[in-house]
Amino acid sequence: MALDTSFDHPAPVRVIANAMTGYVNRLGAVWVEGQIAQLTRRPQTSTVFLTLRDPLAEVSVSVTCPRSVFDALASPVTEGARVVVFAKFQYYVPRGTLSLVAKQIRPVGVGELLARLEQLRRLLAAEGLFDPVRKRPLPFLPHRVGLVVGRDSAAERDVVDNARRRWPGVQFRVEYAAVQGRESARQVIEALRALDRDPQVGVVIIARGGGALEDLLPFSDEGLIRAVATCTTPVVSAVGHEEDQPLLDLVADLRASTPTDAAKRVVPDVHDETTKISTLRNRSRTLLAHTIRREQQGLVAVRSRPVLAQPRRIFEHLSAATDEWVARGRVSFDHQLARATDDLAHRLARVRALSPLATLERGYAVVQSSAGDVLTSAGQVGTGDRITARLAQGRLSAVVDDVQDGSATDRDMETTGPPHEEP
Repeated sequence: MALDTSFDHPAPVRVIANAMTGYVNRLGAVWVEGQIAQLTRRPQTSTVFLTLRDPLAEVSVSVTCPRSVFDALASPVTEGARVVVFAKFQYYVPRGTLSLVAKQIRPVGVGELLARLEQLRRLLAAEGLFDPVRKRPLPFLPHRVGLVVGRDSAAERDVVDNARRRWPGVQFRVEYAAVQGRESARQVIEALRALDRDPQVGVVIIARGGGALEDLLPFSDEGLIRAVATCTTPVVSAVGHEEDQPLLDLVADLRASTPTDAAKRVVPDVHDETTKISTLRNRSRTLLAHTIRREQQGLVAVRSRPVLAQPRRIFEHLSAATDEWVARGRVSFDHQLARATDDLAHRLARVRALSPLATLERGYAVVQSSAGDVLTSAGQVGTGDRITARLAQGRLSAVVDDVQDGSATDRDMETTGPPHEEP
């Protein structure tokens, strides 16, 4: 039932606290799973205090457990262990705090952990986070290697020493993080993101030595798996031993069986590469020498041919052929020139015969009036008009003193005929 309160009639704190107590008591008992983030056992007290943390989120709840319940566990539990607690809600009125009172505590066994990891693996696999097409190739020789590892750990020494033994000039940027415990996943994610932001880092190694299944749980954390999947820099997983396989191995671009194996995968061996270069150099020299010998032999074979043994014979033959073609060309040219000359003379004769100048040379003249018009009829002029006669050579000017019609002129032409043409 809701409390009837207002600004003028507020409820006392004790009433609110009692109401909350009644509400919490009605919730009943629940089963809850989490990771023990903090465990406190005070001497001479009958209560054990726990802080239960969600492994995938920054959420925790306080749990009080009677010592008798805690001591009844078949195997002791410590901080970092996963447990399932059957508890009832409790509202502590004097402090106004909400907590759980444990009635049973059961450690999560290995079988249960494996089942939960398998469920998470299937979920992430369905999203495509483990697909081979997402795997990025590692650079041949990274400018700098990023390393996420525990401080002062054997894994760090294994990676750095073996990498520098293979390639002495390799550079490292090391980010330290807890590699087990409740803070491990968060710290590894932060270190990974810091290295991914560094443009000088060409590959990131996440390394840890072997351990129990519970110790390797942070490397199956869903948040870490998703962080690796979104990383732009290739990631190498070097967690555990050959038989261990946290989910990090599935999402990483390369899985190394050990930290030492990771060092061998990310940098080449300088001695091996030097040997390869020497081998390739020797093969190139051998191939080049073989090619030169083959070409020299081919050149000797060509030079030994008869045509090249006496090269003057080639020019003598070509010279004779050239002389023959020149002679033929001259004969053909002379023949064509004679034909062209005859044709040109014939055409000139025809042009001269048809030319008005040739007509004038036969004694005819072109008569024009004073206006320059060519006269073809006596009727075009009158007595006293001035006319001009154009001859084959020169011009004549005259004054008309008599004009006759065309019939009289025709009779004169019939009597005298045309002007006499010299042979």
